[in-house]
Amino acid sequence: MTLRTTFLVTLFLGLLTAFAQTTKPFTIPELQTWQAKEGQFVPSSNPRTIYIEGGAEAKRVAQAFIQDYKMLLGKDINFQILKKKPQSGAFILSLNKDKSLSKESYRLNVGENAEVSATTPKALYWGTRTLLQLSEQAQAKNYALPRGTTMDSPLYAVRGLLLDCGRKFFPMSYLRDLVKVMAYYKMNTLQVHLNDNGFKQFFGNDWNKTQSAFRLESERFPGLTAKDGHYTKAEFRAFQLYADSLGVEIIPEIDVPAHSLAFVHYRPSLGSAEYGADHLDIMKPEVYTFLDSLFAEYLEGKNPVFVGKRVGIGTDEYSNARQEVVEKFRYFTDRYIRYMHKFGKTAVVWGSLKHAKGTTPVTTENVWMSQWSRDFSDPIAMKKAGYPLISIPDGYTYIVPGAGYYYDYLPEEYLYKNFTPATMDQTLEDGDPAILGGMFAVWNDHPGNGITVKDVHHRLFPALQTLSTKFWNGKNVTFSYAQFDSLRKPLKEAPGINVRGYKYHPKGQSLTLYTNDAPQPNSKTNVEEIGYNYRVEFTVEPQQEERGTILSQSNHATFYLSDPKTGSLSFEREDYIARFRYTLPKNKTVKIAIEGDNKEVRLFENDRLVERLGIQPIYSANPSDKVEPFVKTQPYTLEMYNHRGRMYLHRTLVFPLSQFGYFKSKITGFSVSYLNN
Repeated sequence: MTLRTTFLVTLFLGLLTAFAQTTKPFTIPELQTWQAKEGQFVPSSNPRTIYIEGGAEAKRVAQAFIQDYKMLLGKDINFQILKKKPQSGAFILSLNKDKSLSKESYRLNVGENAEVSATTPKALYWGTRTLLQLSEQAQAKNYALPRGTTMDSPLYAVRGLLLDCGRKFFPMSYLRDLVKVMAYYKMNTLQVHLNDNGFKQFFGNDWNKTQSAFRLESERFPGLTAKDGHYTKAEFRAFQLYADSLGVEIIPEIDVPAHSLAFVHYRPSLGSAEYGADHLDIMKPEVYTFLDSLFAEYLEGKNPVFVGKRVGIGTDEYSNARQEVVEKFRYFTDRYIRYMHKFGKTAVVWGSLKHAKGTTPVTTENVWMSQWSRDFSDPIAMKKAGYPLISIPDGYTYIVPGAGYYYDYLPEEYLYKNFTPATMDQTLEDGDPAILGGMFAVWNDHPGNGITVKDVHHRLFPALQTLSTKFWNGKNVTFSYAQFDSLRKPLKEAPGINVRGYKYHPKGQSLTLYTNDAPQPNSKTNVEEIGYNYRVEFTVEPQQEERGTILSQSNHATFYLSDPKTGSLSFEREDYIARFRYTLPKNKTVKIAIEGDNKEVRLFENDRLVERLGIQPIYSANPSDKVEPFVKTQPYTLEMYNHRGRMYLHRTLVFPLSQFGYFKSKITGFSVSYLNN
């Protein structure tokens, strides 16, 4: 072969590789590799066919794939399980003993058949998520998939999210939806922060009035469990098992010895007189007796409430005012790491050993350290000490909805272009073995601020898409951010899941979701709700309506034609109500329109803007002025005086549509549309 021929062959192979890379199909997270082939895989017509190798576990994954495929692409699609390996047109799921594959890596070979092979059920399940995403995007193309092969594997073993349920309660139905969304994007860890408290400056500077909650049922300590929302032991255990079946590990966290006001409200003698009632007094022996018993309630027995291998024990933001306290805090941390070991668990702690610098040893054995702030813990020093690190840097990955600090929405373009778990310290390399992986967090610092589960999810979901890619791929992404952002929009949250109430429509276009020329009282629709950036309009011939008359409702919200208290138009979601200063006129037909996005709800009469209910600073200078933006009785009341900052009340609405109310007025021309993107 001549030098010129060698050069041309090399050039051709390089161009072929580049072409294969540019034709890589889009998935979240991105496929690590892709070798494109000519042609397409066309699945067998109804019924689809599937072949399974690998026994009961492979069959379980296959059944989940079939169920999700039908939810995603059409319930009328049927599947037939084949007994012999097919010639073409089938999905093949195979568990084998390929030693070149890790616990979460899988092979995908799309040719005459679409075959996923792996060595573990979790990796096989991840491969089916890729098949589902590819199939979802191919729905308009007769479900045909591009041919090619990949060996896909995550760069980081831990890819997750922390959700603060202590300061805001998330119903179990949402947590179960959330883990399915996480699984669809191969995120494998959810840390459930089970206790916390608000800031006392928003509650009259009185610890006794300050919000706090412990979200688990407790039989040993009756009265400890939060009354405004909690999880029973049985449902929390079942939730962990369900999440595990989807490849998601639940890390329950009981945060001590700071952030512990719920325990002090229950037993005041546990609190610190010196550092504040949200600090347990770690000098007192009774604190250890209490915590030993509390942790043991969820860890002991043949079927413990905490099912998984890891348990979060907190250990962050405790006072370091005196060295004596620092040493005791280090002792406390070491003691409870080792206490978890007694139950066969790995302790997950917040990095605080720079903030609590001392000589008392803290074990590195069987512990994960969440590296969140270099002011509290130095990642290089912790790496040298031998702590496995979870990258969750507050300056990059903290969402605090509506608070005015950290991030309301994460800076996704910046993160996509610049962030990996190694970014917590610029001297670390991507893929450093000391870094177990990455997480991001949603902290609900301001209980009572009107932020709903829907609002949290609206912030959380796009961040999850972006960070799932960065946790799986690190810096090895080949799609530009513009490509990524455009291609992800049509993807669903997960099969059968649509918490946002979203339906894709191309940029610059509107989409009518529902119309009804004359909705009848108490009639049902085929639409649960419409998410942000919508317009609902109708013509009404008003009649005298009783207080509390509903226009429409869903499982999550209610829109009133006549508010229960004032008779005005209003809406309620969760424990919050927002009232327009507008009442339907008497003996006058009007056209009403309501528009809503993630910041405000707007009311129009005859196309004239009447009022905007937007973000409202809550500030009160007088003790007699109390802010109570609640419908139902809460265990706490915001008292906004003598504080160091502001809280912002949010009045948003995912519009409810599943059922009309018992109204007397004549309503016509009811129309629901998404506004232009």
